[in-house]
Amino acid sequence: MRRLLPAIVLLGAAAILSPSVSRSDAPQDVVPRPVIWMTATPERAGTLSFAGVIQPRVETELAFRTLGRVIARKVEAGDVVKKGDVLALIDPLALQLAVTGAQAELRNASAQLENATITERRKRVLVSTNSASSADLELAEQGLKSAQANMTKAEANLAKAREQLGYAELKAEFDGVITSTSVEVGQTTTAGQAVLKLARLDQRDVVIDVSEGQLAQIRSANRVDVALQLDGRLRTSGSIREIAPQADAETRTHRVKIAVDEAPAVFRFGSVVTAAFSNGAGDSAIVLPRSAITFRDGAADVWVIDEATLTVSRRPVGLEASEAGSSQVRVNRGLDTGEKVVVAGGDQLQEGQKTRLGQEMHR
Repeated sequence: MRRLLPAIVLLGAAAILSPSVSRSDAPQDVVPRPVIWMTATPERAGTLSFAGVIQPRVETELAFRTLGRVIARKVEAGDVVKKGDVLALIDPLALQLAVTGAQAELRNASAQLENATITERRKRVLVSTNSASSADLELAEQGLKSAQANMTKAEANLAKAREQLGYAELKAEFDGVITSTSVEVGQTTTAGQAVLKLARLDQRDVVIDVSEGQLAQIRSANRVDVALQLDGRLRTSGSIREIAPQADAETRTHRVKIAVDEAPAVFRFGSVVTAAFSNGAGDSAIVLPRSAITFRDGAADVWVIDEATLTVSRRPVGLEASEAGSSQVRVNRGLDTGEKVVVAGGDQLQEGQKTRLGQEMHR
């Protein structure tokens, strides 16, 4: 046993050391690291931004032009309609009866006119043969003129009754979208009572509230950039259309309307947007969250993701001076628009490391 003991100790040591050597020398499968990232987008320096809402510029209240009971409403809020589409109906029975009465009056007037015409012709023949007096002819001529006037009146009444029958249908005055409804089937509406609201789709405004001290900077701006708050990559431009001359009595802010008629369809009514005013001064810079910046030897770096290989590389960048405690920094050199940048966990990455795109962060 004394001779075997040293050999057993040596064998045990070899068994312990050999796996460690094999593990260190064997290749390992590297699992891609998930990262939170964002796309580098520029923002002009010196801008003044406000939150606003997309609203229709033209919104019309539609109403029936006569009293009636609603028997059908063919649209709901949010429906897109074309000019001439029937939106709602009221009971047309009373209006149809009015048309029938006007038609009867027209037939009566037509018969009276025919009779007056025959009488006038007969009197004229009798006068020519001295069988009737001139006074009888004058009375016949007056009766004919009266019958002709009654005929014209009856025709006008029939046209009016038919026009009013058309009031039983509420039609769209222009292409647009229904923004609200205020009546239900079975409800009796009066003439002029609002039934629906219709807004034009091709004319939209961004509505914001601005304090009086910022009006001067807004008026001098020659560019207004509008971005959706849900996705900052969706952007459009607009122009100031109207500034309220008086401030609101409670908030002491002025209502400003920005025309965005050429905006994509994704800028729907009710969408919350950010309107940024710029006068063209200053250079564009890319805005990143402060967590995207790492420092090495006092220099600022970011991790840039290669779209083809999904590997990361460290990139030196230049930063503009920012306020203490600000959650964002402005990068004025070292990054190009559209590049993907890691915004969280950069201190755990290595040069050339494989990554997996996780959640995208938007400004």
